Amino acid sequence: MEVAVIIPCYNESMTIGKVVRDFREQLPDAQIYVYDNNSADDTSAIAAEAGAIVRKERQQGKGNVVRTMFRDVDADIYIMIDGDDTYPAEEVHKLMEPIQKGEADMVIGDRLTNGTYESENTRLFHGFGNQLVRGLINYFFNGDLKDIMTGYRVFNKKFVKNIPVLCTGFEIETSMTLHALHKRFHIQEIPIQYRDRPEGSFSKLNTFSDGIRVLSTILQLFKDYKPFAFFSMIALALFIAGVGIGTPVIYDYIQTGLVPKFPSAILATGLMILSVISFTSGLILDTIVKHQRESFELWLNRYRD
Repeated sequence: MEVAVIIPCYNESMTIGKVVRDFREQLPDAQIYVYDNNSADDTSAIAAEAGAIVRKERQQGKGNVVRTMFRDVDADIYIMIDGDDTYPAEEVHKLMEPIQKGEADMVIGDRLTNGTYESENTRLFHGFGNQLVRGLINYFFNGDLKDIMTGYRVFNKKFVKNIPVLCTGFEIETSMTLHALHKRFHIQEIPIQYRDRPEGSFSKLNTFSDGIRVLSTILQLFKDYKPFAFFSMIALALFIAGVGIGTPVIYDYIQTGLVPKFPSAILATGLMILSVISFTSGLILDTIVKHQRESFELWLNRYRD
């Protein structure tokens, strides 16, 4: 089986050479691709010197890099790894095994279960962010995943060639995970060791701005993948607000036969109408999503053939 190691990189001159050499040692027959995302340092030169196939991605953002890698690289097994040397290359064999056996479409390197991320990570709020994202995804999508944001993943060709990568930044891991859950791809998580970046190497992930983008992606994909639940929640909120505003108006009308609070009556009526519209929209969109899922399953059948 053809194996490709795909490494998105941005200003990783301190670590990329070691990452390439480590994977060359573990997988001597694999093709190792480094996609340089407008680095201002010597990332490309160092990666090429270490033996990687270096390509450029001019559109800034990890999501843009992953889109290009998935589109350009052809292999049977894809190993996606960050270029910051935080994930040991020797863990790759146990991550590849479920793909080789046909037991999974995506294998996630779980940093959190064995506690190494908590002990090694020195960046404030990153642990909290991981827990928040994991909790939201497992709640909204009925999942039981342990690590959503890890950058160490192995895919088969079916997954890579059948995922639409629409995001542009660090929310790519969240997007891939939600796509796999919604489209019922087989996911396995395997605990791995994690080590923090070496001294002098800096993360490109902004805790707050990128965190907000990740949460926004979860909300948007929840709307896209589960529109009935999303719009039903909005409908319920509008209904409760309409009842709260309209109840005193109805009470006054029963007591006096008059509507002294005419603006409240108009507002309550408007909220009720919006509630019905929201609920109906959810029903219609849910039917569309169901048909899209059926079409996707048929497409997968044709892809396998």
